[in-house]
Amino acid sequence: MNKQPELLASARPDAARTTGVLLLGIALVAANQRAPITSVGPLIGSIRESTGLSNSLAGLLTTVPLLAFALLSPFAAKWSRQYTPERVVMAALLVLLAGLVCRSLSGTSIGTLFAGTVLIGLAVSICNVLIPSLVKRDFPNKIGLMTGVYSVSMNLCGALASGISIPLARNAGLGWQGALACWGLLTLLAALSWLPRLRAPSQPAQTNAAKARERRSLWRSGMAWQVTAFMGLQSILFYMLVAWLPDILASRGMSEDAGGWMLSLVQFSMLPFTFVAPIIASRMRDQRPLVLLTVLLFMIGIGGLFIEDTSLIPLWAILIGIAGAFAFSLAMIFFSLRTKTAQEAAELSGMAQTVGYLLAAVGPLLFGLLHDLTHSWTAPLLLLVAAAALLLAAGMGAGRNRCV
Repeated sequence: MNKQPELLASARPDAARTTGVLLLGIALVAANQRAPITSVGPLIGSIRESTGLSNSLAGLLTTVPLLAFALLSPFAAKWSRQYTPERVVMAALLVLLAGLVCRSLSGTSIGTLFAGTVLIGLAVSICNVLIPSLVKRDFPNKIGLMTGVYSVSMNLCGALASGISIPLARNAGLGWQGALACWGLLTLLAALSWLPRLRAPSQPAQTNAAKARERRSLWRSGMAWQVTAFMGLQSILFYMLVAWLPDILASRGMSEDAGGWMLSLVQFSMLPFTFVAPIIASRMRDQRPLVLLTVLLFMIGIGGLFIEDTSLIPLWAILIGIAGAFAFSLAMIFFSLRTKTAQEAAELSGMAQTVGYLLAAVGPLLFGLLHDLTHSWTAPLLLLVAAAALLLAAGMGAGRNRCV
């Protein structure tokens, strides 16, 4: 009779260790979801010089991963049902590592450069879809907190990648290839941390009828489309800024190093708010006030980029970072708050990232094309303003207290 409390007491450390393993794995996978892409922006000038790419083609280096996100996202939830999410994420990490190696060994070969970029995009798309559903499944009572941890890990490494790319390439003498290759070490660490999760038991597969019902109802849901639009528009804003902010600031007279660090400042400014915003959002029945705040901050920050004076650039970068943090956090937590099950969250995540990233893929390319055509940053910056206005419209729908 007295053995049961002893067994429970002895089980607690194991439960704590298991939770720690789950948390570490999610954090490290999240850390790999932006760094391989945000590290490219500050190095675009060097890549152009080395390979002879035009501005439009250089914009494809950040557009191609988004197209890959749109291409593979619909399959992630299906594969997770068939093989378990843990195994699918591990496969994605191995593909990501292969893509980083391929891209870094490209030299002046444009084909190899883009092949590696495609692999990176395909791998990251799987993690983008499945990690939010794993958070909902493994931490159902701490969705806001765990979404915050996930978001901070992603944005912290994204910010570091932007800031240290130029120093690694020039000061450390690694060149742009070596600077991009360094992130393979982080991917390898994430894969090693994920190994214990491969022992997770297989989940029962859904019947074909259940799958058809789920897919049919989701794609016919107005709420699902509003979440999808919100996801796509916040992605458009983020990836256009990641790709072109250093070049915009260079036209204002800032050095490449300073431009790279301003991009880092945007992402460092996101960190505390990507942690806090999901917690706040999870405690609110209606997230529309947060949507309004997000768009207001975007408008002020983007508006500041029209001004030639560079003295206030850090302020505009911080405001854009805070807005981006709220936008990204809301997009991520909508997958959980607007669904009832982890599988439904994966389905919504897959839908939102398929359509959303397809929209976002147009952003960096169109941004560069507008600059090539007008030889000015005014038209591209107006594109950012328009995207922020549309974000408000989508967020007013997605922020309502309803499920898909």
